[in-house]
Amino acid sequence: MTTASETPEQQAPAGTNATDPANTDVSCSRRLPKWLAANEVSLVFTSYQSGIVFFVGTRPDGGLAIHQAGFPRAMGLSARRQRIYLASLAQIWRLENMLRPGELANQQYDVCYVPRNAQTTGDVDAHEIAVEPDGRVIFVNTSYSCLATLDQVHGFKPIWQPSFISKLAPEDRCHLNGLAMENGKARYVTAVSQSDVVNGWRDRRSEGGVLIDIASDKVLTDRLSMPHSPRLHNGQLYTLNSGRGHLARIDRQTGDIDELAFLPGFLRGLAFHKNHAIVTLSLPRDRSFAGLELDDELKKRDADAWCGIQIVELSTGNVVHWLRLDGSIRELFDVAVLPEVRCPLAVSPLAPEFASTTTMADTD
Repeated sequence: MTTASETPEQQAPAGTNATDPANTDVSCSRRLPKWLAANEVSLVFTSYQSGIVFFVGTRPDGGLAIHQAGFPRAMGLSARRQRIYLASLAQIWRLENMLRPGELANQQYDVCYVPRNAQTTGDVDAHEIAVEPDGRVIFVNTSYSCLATLDQVHGFKPIWQPSFISKLAPEDRCHLNGLAMENGKARYVTAVSQSDVVNGWRDRRSEGGVLIDIASDKVLTDRLSMPHSPRLHNGQLYTLNSGRGHLARIDRQTGDIDELAFLPGFLRGLAFHKNHAIVTLSLPRDRSFAGLELDDELKKRDADAWCGIQIVELSTGNVVHWLRLDGSIRELFDVAVLPEVRCPLAVSPLAPEFASTTTMADTD
């Protein structure tokens, strides 16, 4: 991976101990490293297309630090400073920060995430993931059109399904994809359609996307286009109206849609920090977003689609910081904020050093 930026001091070093995607340039807005440092956060985002988890922080000299770790079909994230859960091709991974307070890895990284558990689900096309206060993992089982949790014997245990899904079958009927938590419990989900036949959602991409209130089993709105990543932030409900390219706020009582910002790409992955929304953008697979309003929106603005991250100021809808990937990496999925992390590192299960990276717990 090669890197570039607006100014020389913001060049980001290539990641270590991961599969390097060839011919990809990373650039960022000039003030992104300062924003990360001032807020004492780092970012983590996934690319299922390339099977890489990206960690973005700041180096000791103030420049941007980018590290990458390989995980097959990396998808949904649930991230805290000490622990990350990651949905991948056939497993849910639990990664732990192995560094003690004050320790550094390679004289630079203040956290080092190491895989400590991999629960095998099988290839159920797990999308977004969350963790309840008691530690129970919940994930969107897109293939079976349900929310599920882990099971010690079986691949998964269903815990909820939309009322319009008549049978749990590996048919990806409605393309259930996003999950929002409230007070530690699953509250809202997004789906591309209310279809109840195999791959029925593919014929409903332009309209009919739904956001469902799990508490009442009510469709809050069916006027979205390929929605993703519902989130609650400061009591307000947000989602990505991906087929139209908008970050949107949804009225929790009426379902009314307030479009806050247009972002040039297919939107999947949404996180918040204070008064900012962090969104991941992807390129089209066939050079156009055919059949979606997003294609017309880009043409209207004389714009090309992005692959990367854009950070939106909620009070204005302005994009105030960004990170862009140009080259072989074209599609991203989820993004999360790592609080109180300056420069994160992770060990990939595909890396040579995976087997030799270990630490010993303190004795009682």
